[in-house]
Amino acid sequence: MQPTQLDSSRIIETTERLCRRVRERFPKAGLNEVGARLQAIAEQAHIRSQEIARPILWVRVVTAAVILGIAGTFAATVYQAGEFVEAGERMTVAELIQVLEAGLNDIVLIGASIFFLVTLENRLKRLKALKAIHELRSLSHIIDMHQLTKDPERVLAKGPATASSPKTTMTRFELNRYLDYCSEMLALTGKVAALYVQRFEDPQAVAAVNDIETLTSGLSRKIWQKIMMLNAASGKEL
Repeated sequence: MQPTQLDSSRIIETTERLCRRVRERFPKAGLNEVGARLQAIAEQAHIRSQEIARPILWVRVVTAAVILGIAGTFAATVYQAGEFVEAGERMTVAELIQVLEAGLNDIVLIGASIFFLVTLENRLKRLKALKAIHELRSLSHIIDMHQLTKDPERVLAKGPATASSPKTTMTRFELNRYLDYCSEMLALTGKVAALYVQRFEDPQAVAAVNDIETLTSGLSRKIWQKIMMLNAASGKEL
């Protein structure tokens, strides 16, 4: 594995370790289910990213066959036109215009067909990558929902709660660890997304991964603001 590339097996290993840490620290927390889902997606990403990077042979065979067929038909048409000219047949201006117009239309249609077939493989791969990346986007928001109500002020200030206030069952240390686990999950989510474009440099897929990185980084910053509040109250230095 080159040092400039992400190692999917290491990402899976790191995700598994994080899931164990969450399970050991918070055995009844819903964050365990999120971690298990992230681990499953990471394992799927290892397989999916390899499939996306691999050539789609049937598409290439069909594309080559159709292009050869079009080229053969075009060559036969040109040959027949040459025989027509050699036979001494004369064409009127109107007939010549009709032939040229038909020829231009055929060239445009042939060009569009070839472009469609040549780009078909890339579009199929892009569709698969974007679908997987969308799954990671949804998971990022789910992770954020799990830390949304974990407010450090309720642990630090211990003010009066209302009937609808979420229950505060964590100590300052436990809340710190919980928020840190959420931040790590978001970071791993971005790394899993990067696997899909590591060997598939499609502009749209790369842009989608960049969006995931921006999303997870923004959500992680909010979490670290909470962690900094807890550390500042404890007199710790980051």
